[in-house]
Amino acid sequence: MDVTKVIPSEMKKMRIEIDEFIDLYNRGEAELVDIRVPYETDVWQVNFGLKIPANELPQRLDELPKEKLIVVACPKSDRSNMARTYLVEQGFNVKYLMGGLLGLMDRLKGGKAKDLKL
Repeated sequence: MDVTKVIPSEMKKMRIEIDEFIDLYNRGEAELVDIRVPYETDVWQVNFGLKIPANELPQRLDELPKEKLIVVACPKSDRSNMARTYLVEQGFNVKYLMGGLLGLMDRLKGGKAKDLKL
């Protein structure tokens, strides 16, 4: 990806809102990829999606579904956007999750957890 061509109006194509992700995930059209490192996932779990630390992505590309939108997520979004850039260069359809995993967990707390179909 040529970063000199990234302009603010194009940023919306790189990210996905939490509710849109939930809708696509529930329809089987998107897969969450938690790119946190093991000591982070040891502290708190996300019990769906794939767990592939960002530094392991090059060796684990075969675990990613080519037919789905890949949604990469970390606690916020910094690492996710870097992982998204790498995966796009590898030919995947990828966006990063706006608000990150913290935003997703906030959205799914309490009774709203039922909004996600596991």
